[in-house]
Amino acid sequence: MSLNWKEINLILSELDLEGFQIQKAIQTAYDVLALKLHGKGETKTLLIALTPGGCRLHETFRGVPKNDKPLRFAEFLNSRIVNGWIEEAVQLGDNRIIRLVIHLGVHHYRLYLRLWSNAANLVVTDKDGAVLDAMRRLPKRGEISGGRYAPEETFTEEKRDSPREYEIRELPGEGSFNEKIDLWYAEHGAALSLDSLREQARKTFEGSIGRLRASLERLRTKEADYAAAERLKEYGDIILSNTASIKNGDSWLEAENFYTGDSIRIKLDPKKSPSAQAESYYEQYRKAKNGLEEIQSEIASGEQELNRLETTLTMLLTEKNPFALHKLLKTGGVKPQGGVQTREADRKRPGLSFRRKDWLIIVGRDAAENDALLRGHVKGKDLWLHARDYPGSYVFIKQRSGKTVPLEILLDAGNLAVFYSKARNNGEADLFYTQVKFLRRAKNGPKGLVIPTQEKNIHIKADAKRLKELETCRIEK
Repeated sequence: MSLNWKEINLILSELDLEGFQIQKAIQTAYDVLALKLHGKGETKTLLIALTPGGCRLHETFRGVPKNDKPLRFAEFLNSRIVNGWIEEAVQLGDNRIIRLVIHLGVHHYRLYLRLWSNAANLVVTDKDGAVLDAMRRLPKRGEISGGRYAPEETFTEEKRDSPREYEIRELPGEGSFNEKIDLWYAEHGAALSLDSLREQARKTFEGSIGRLRASLERLRTKEADYAAAERLKEYGDIILSNTASIKNGDSWLEAENFYTGDSIRIKLDPKKSPSAQAESYYEQYRKAKNGLEEIQSEIASGEQELNRLETTLTMLLTEKNPFALHKLLKTGGVKPQGGVQTREADRKRPGLSFRRKDWLIIVGRDAAENDALLRGHVKGKDLWLHARDYPGSYVFIKQRSGKTVPLEILLDAGNLAVFYSKARNNGEADLFYTQVKFLRRAKNGPKGLVIPTQEKNIHIKADAKRLKELETCRIEK
């Protein structure tokens, strides 16, 4: 249950926020914020929730849980508006957008709270509308630092004079509407938040599960094709045992299949001798056999990953604590173990793994690990780095949705690429990097060899301090 515009006006009138000082901002979850206020001889806790289906603003009379780790937006608010005074608290027309004007020293800040169920946000601007930060950073809307947000400019007098028809709902309990709303959400809010978070979990994991199942189906089709490879070896054996009956220019060999006792017809290349023709079938057999081993390895890895995803999704959907569920979604379903987090996928992944500022960096230490990582542990948008003109490791930076790899993370990965290559003794090297989707396997090349396209270049000098810090971020298996 989100608030309608009439209920918002009633809540603001009861709160009477003008003249209150903001003493602290507490962000209990990614979509819940509490402001500690003092003024007019009393103290209030203003609760702001952007939860889909439960967008609201009201005074809460219950304890506000603190997050284990301070969250970004609360840290921003505590650095900018704490000790500021609320000069204005109004709803803009009937649009469920609330404007708080904060005065602190020579600065005036505007906090815009948009209580739209599917597009809720809290945006902080200066007095001219320049965005300083937002609780949810939405680049397409311009709701990021450096953007502009001034909703008043889009409203017209006609719209404000023609409010939509809503009524203030009757809620159980006694006291003010703020008290009734607080009581109602205390009893129902967790369920609303859980529904939203569980839906987010489904969207995140069911897409990956579906794509992985389709990939496994394609691999199993290839496996069935390669499973017939033994027949190619039999062809070679039968040709060699019938060389005397094969004439120059023959396109077919009709002979007994001594493996089954049946008659068989084998296609020949008229330009090849019987021994060369047999060797051609043997070569096809060896390639098919090697391909079968690789595909079976990919299938095994894929089935393990599918099992992990399905198990994780089941665990997320049965979690009853919305705060715990939110944290699990941020870590991909991993429960903190103390120190650097370890998940089952980390233990099974070949090579070395480093988790630095929520970014995962993976290092393949030899050709086999490089090949295994390419086949089963990285995706098209992940970033690949390798020392130019030096043999050595492939280094991958796992892509994060909606994020660009920061320069510091790129330098971390570059240092690892130098350290785990023959350039280590030089202490520096030129690297090239590109997305995995721009790598092409070298035809008939050794295992793991790839040819990059659309690559960029970077020169890295090994930084001993950075490498030492990275060692502390290494994921132990």
